[in-house]
Amino acid sequence: MRQLVFVLFCLFSAWAVAAEKAPPIPDYEATKVAPRTYVIHGPMGFPSPENKGFMNNPAFIVTEEGVVVIDPGSSVQVGEMVLRAIRKVTAKKVVTVLNTHEHGDHWLGNQAMREARPLVPIFGHPNMIKAIEQGADERWIGNMDQLTQGATRGTQSVPPNMMVQDGDVLSIAGLTVHFHYVGSAHSSSDVMIYVEEEGVVFLGDNVNNGRIVRMDDGTFSGNIAACIKALTVPAKVFVPGHGQTGDQSLIFAYRDYLGGLYAAVEKYYEEGLSDFEMKPKVRAKLKRYQDWVGFEEELGKHISLAYLELEAKAFE
Repeated sequence: MRQLVFVLFCLFSAWAVAAEKAPPIPDYEATKVAPRTYVIHGPMGFPSPENKGFMNNPAFIVTEEGVVVIDPGSSVQVGEMVLRAIRKVTAKKVVTVLNTHEHGDHWLGNQAMREARPLVPIFGHPNMIKAIEQGADERWIGNMDQLTQGATRGTQSVPPNMMVQDGDVLSIAGLTVHFHYVGSAHSSSDVMIYVEEEGVVFLGDNVNNGRIVRMDDGTFSGNIAACIKALTVPAKVFVPGHGQTGDQSLIFAYRDYLGGLYAAVEKYYEEGLSDFEMKPKVRAKLKRYQDWVGFEEELGKHISLAYLELEAKAFE
């Protein structure tokens, strides 16, 4: 009798978990950007009921040994969509997952990877793991659920279990993978991932194309340094955190936004203007970017953050 009760309890528990999980998201096309590398370019917007939280650029590389996944997305539903995209290309299993940084829109899809392959190694920077231990995962899971009106429900935190540092060069599934980290950039944990054989670098949110992203967890000076570092990587294909894959020109464009904003804020800071007073002047200097997604939403916050960064620097 006890055994029967236990079995029924397990079945009920499994049913309850499944019932709490939001439905799948639609499939998106994977674009081949290098001989064995594919990118699923996410919608260019903020998390919403319409995009169901999918907004980053998950990628995967098909090797003889299996599939390497980079940044599998913002929810278990996005991660499952990535797995479906992989199956359209190959029957090979996922053998490694690489995460660029701590922001959940890039890594919460780890859950789907681990459910498909329970022992799959997941790599990330130590600061990413630290941020998750301090509650970044719970904040992202809650925000995604709220902003999408439940479309990411059922997502659980599956952080990296392997650490990578700046300068690490690892052999992963037959690939030579270089990790670059310049310190606090877009966040405190951003690594850029260069895959030598494919000539591809995954920039994370250190560089975006047609999209302005939040800077609450990073520094402008560090993010500019990351752009400069990215320009030294001998790649031919550059995958941004958001927006279309391209060549080095997308790095120059994003660097010029960050550098232009920081220089303008510094100029008006030295003239004694407040962040509020300088906003129209900074906007005028950045009119090239006014049509980029997130420009209106982030400009004021970026000016305030750059102002605080310069103020802190003045008191060093």
